[in-house]
Amino acid sequence: MKLLTLNVHAWQEKDQLKKISQLAEVIHKKRYDAVALQEVSQHMDSPLAYGAIREDNYGLLLLQHLEALGSMDYELHWDVSHFGYDVYEEGIALLTRHPVREVEKFYITSSESIDFWKSRKIVGATLHINGTPHSLYSCHLGWWGDEDEPYDNQIDRLTKQSSHPCFLLGDFNAADNVEGEGYDYILQKGFIDTHQEARRQNGTSTIKGKIAGWDDNQADLKIDHIFTNEKVNVLQSSVVFDGKNEPVISDHYGLEIEYDRN
Repeated sequence: MKLLTLNVHAWQEKDQLKKISQLAEVIHKKRYDAVALQEVSQHMDSPLAYGAIREDNYGLLLLQHLEALGSMDYELHWDVSHFGYDVYEEGIALLTRHPVREVEKFYITSSESIDFWKSRKIVGATLHINGTPHSLYSCHLGWWGDEDEPYDNQIDRLTKQSSHPCFLLGDFNAADNVEGEGYDYILQKGFIDTHQEARRQNGTSTIKGKIAGWDDNQADLKIDHIFTNEKVNVLQSSVVFDGKNEPVISDHYGLEIEYDRN
């Protein structure tokens, strides 16, 4: 199994269409089994394509690029979390090329209003691969110490709602080198960091200096993670889209893993 997670910073990037194309090319080349994406936005005034998805939805455009490359078997699962930058419906997405038994969409914050920028929704899916279920959740959490939406409450809701066992992929806004905060709290819930468990590791950070939500940061931090409470053999974990391993296409780098079950 190959998984990828990336906060795409949709429609806040220069040369956005080019970067969507670059992401599609890598997904097509590597044939990820599933891709978790965060900050997957669409303009609130764009025409609807189908359901709640608009014509300029980042995930829909990515899917169209994949189909143009010949990857016709990916499905998009998306939902909105909140309004971002005043005019965008910002959401969470999962792309997968395997049959989906169940799709889950739920809030992990007290607020379920799209008008409140701290509202956080999760999109999950249970895939059937060779008759075996794999439950994956695309996640974008708030910040430790937030009084409006406490981080530990978000993790409590996430781990209570999610299927067991499962994978949690995404932007956790929790640096792995800070003790006693969000990262450690997730581990206390019985999850492992697949990057730390991998036989082969490549890369140590997923953001560099100041980005949105980390205005005072000057360090290189790893705040994007893939956690699991499954017993799996993590063959490799690599930071990608960092300028060394594929081009930079967002203010975050991506993270990919390859694993099999013991």
